[in-house]
Amino acid sequence: MRDATRRRPPRPAAPSAPAHAGRYALAALASAALLAGCSLRGDNGEPGAEQAAAPAVAREVVLQPAGSQGPAPFTASTAQEGAPAAPGAPPATGVDGPAPAGRALTGATPGLYGGTRSVASCNVEQQIAFLAAEPARGRAFAEAAGIPEANLGGWLRGLTPVLLRADARVTNHGFQGGHATAFQSVLQAGTAVLVDGYGAPRVRCACGNPLRAPAAAPGAVHAGQPWPGYRPDRVVAVTPTSTVVTSLVIVNAADDTWIERRTGSDGSADRRPDVLPPCDPASCDVVTAPPAPLPDGPTAPRQPPAPSEPASPPPTTPDRGTPDPVSPAPDVPSAPDVPSAPDVPSAPVGPDAPVGPDLPAVPDAPDTPDGPGGLPTPEPPPSSDDLFPADTGAGRQPDTFQG
Repeated sequence: MRDATRRRPPRPAAPSAPAHAGRYALAALASAALLAGCSLRGDNGEPGAEQAAAPAVAREVVLQPAGSQGPAPFTASTAQEGAPAAPGAPPATGVDGPAPAGRALTGATPGLYGGTRSVASCNVEQQIAFLAAEPARGRAFAEAAGIPEANLGGWLRGLTPVLLRADARVTNHGFQGGHATAFQSVLQAGTAVLVDGYGAPRVRCACGNPLRAPAAAPGAVHAGQPWPGYRPDRVVAVTPTSTVVTSLVIVNAADDTWIERRTGSDGSADRRPDVLPPCDPASCDVVTAPPAPLPDGPTAPRQPPAPSEPASPPPTTPDRGTPDPVSPAPDVPSAPDVPSAPDVPSAPVGPDAPVGPDLPAVPDAPDTPDGPGGLPTPEPPPSSDDLFPADTGAGRQPDTFQG
């Protein structure tokens, strides 16, 4: 019995419950992190060690309707125009194909924005109060917007409240975990935004999120439910102007008329533009129509031909009417030749009169007095028959005379 007990193989130990449960808990935690959309980055925003081992996450462009607050809003809604803010819904894929990069349009494009005359689409003072009440949010907002935290209130007061009139691609920022999280989104036309002095949208009023220019995301897909009429090929990407603009030409949402809104104002100084855009506000399509500034250049190419017309060879009479100070100059040297005509009668008259090469110049003399110099016409010789007798043959004419 003792030997049999020694030869019995040892029974394998059962796995401990705590180790088994820990593996399942770790897997569940990783799944929860992926479902929540965590970026697997450290507190400083740099990629963590976990990101290298995790599979690549498909990039997304979130569709945000005008009245949706969206995920992780910075503040409560401050929108005073457009669709009322509504709680965000879980994103769901609703459009096949890649998300659009957007057609670039400058922020000063007439009709890109709209609004109601003398009405601000956003309450800027309320936005400032929300961020001032929570310093952590204000600090994260300033960091995401790229402005000094100390100048947050002044910067917001310098923005202009308007409504988008086209679906616009932007870089959005939510507030989560005490800091701003960036994501790409498309804002629906009708969204209330604050734009800066370069015409670029900087704040989404329905959620208080800071906005920046869209980032390149090749291969990105849509996330969220599209609104009726959404077309990826009609999405725009607003680019800032090269210089600061003092006003924006927007469309009055109440009656489809043009409004000139001074940048940095709340709409109280709205007025009719002095120069209207070349299209009607109701039919002006800023998405498909090419930029149509009012150039001053077309008249410039037509002006140079006007002075060049007199320079072309005109009739003889108009040419002689040119300014006198210019035309007499070439006629002055010919004046000494004119008095030589009266000297002809002093030559011997008769058949033996010498015929020199200067005599044929006498018939050309009438052309000289006709010039603009106004010289008197010399008296002709007393008798042409005496100067040129009938018996003078053509053979005696100089060979160099061509008539």
